[in-house]
Amino acid sequence: MTAVPTSITDGRELVDRAMRASAERLDPWTRRVVAYHLGWTDEQGRPAAAGGKALRPALALLSARAAGIPAEAALPGAVAVEFVHAFSLLHDDIMDGDRTRRHRPAAWTVFGPSAAILGGDALLALSEELLLDEQTRGSHWAARALTAATQRLIAGQALDIGFEQRDDVTIEECLTMAGDKTGALLACASSIGAMLGEGPTRLVTALTGFGSEMGLAFQLVDDLLGIWGSPGTTGKPVLSDLRARKKSLPVVFALNAGTDASARLAELYAEPGQPSEDDLREMARLIEAAGGRGWATAEADGRIASAEKYLAESGMDDDVRAEFRDVALFVTARDH
Repeated sequence: MTAVPTSITDGRELVDRAMRASAERLDPWTRRVVAYHLGWTDEQGRPAAAGGKALRPALALLSARAAGIPAEAALPGAVAVEFVHAFSLLHDDIMDGDRTRRHRPAAWTVFGPSAAILGGDALLALSEELLLDEQTRGSHWAARALTAATQRLIAGQALDIGFEQRDDVTIEECLTMAGDKTGALLACASSIGAMLGEGPTRLVTALTGFGSEMGLAFQLVDDLLGIWGSPGTTGKPVLSDLRARKKSLPVVFALNAGTDASARLAELYAEPGQPSEDDLREMARLIEAAGGRGWATAEADGRIASAEKYLAESGMDDDVRAEFRDVALFVTARDH
């Protein structure tokens, strides 16, 4: 299992306390759904061990340090981006019909789809409230950025759903979708602390570019894990993305490669009904044969290289830049 950078682990307890305190603003029923989804409780509301990588909060705290302000000053931003991420996952599990999340039943299967939708809505509203509580120029800057990132996230999700009805999705469209659905929020997380601290525009721009490129790398790796990842570490069934016939980045590349493997893959994707286990294994083999796996791996590495170029242009201290780089490398090396 890939080691988690200390920049992620060090701030986890601080952010967790702030998230729990912020969630107290929610009504009791919604709070119960949210607490379960975030890993704080089990189905009966009893304390449980929290899960998740806490990548976005760590980036928010790091971006504050990049602007030369204490990490604690970025806590509202760290909590807000994680709440938006949690909102998206609550809704995502329902839309995709995913019944598990982090090795246990998804919230909608425990509390029902309606309760899970409302829980996501509540987290989205609370994220903006937390930022606007600060009443500073930086907090308004951060709130506008988070709103724009959320709008892009929703647009990316809409594109993703639309792809399910089409057999002519291009790799350019798929990269746009990934940039919106995943890259936008990671770009915001990577710069929101600097915004809250009213850091220089040059720094915020560089950090936004870094997060956007890293976000694409993150999605590419996520798509690879959705096909070839181990269920023991991903928490998802083997070949899960193929079972749902998702048009993820490796799949779309393979479908557009123009090879015999591409044609056979298109046939399998077009067949009605649930694919058999043999079909799923053949799909994975065909994607690799058509170059989808190799392309996605190389593209992820290329995006991380682009992200590092943004760091070089940021003007931040070397030690903070090194921590950002460690997080970026973790994204492409992770196994869950």
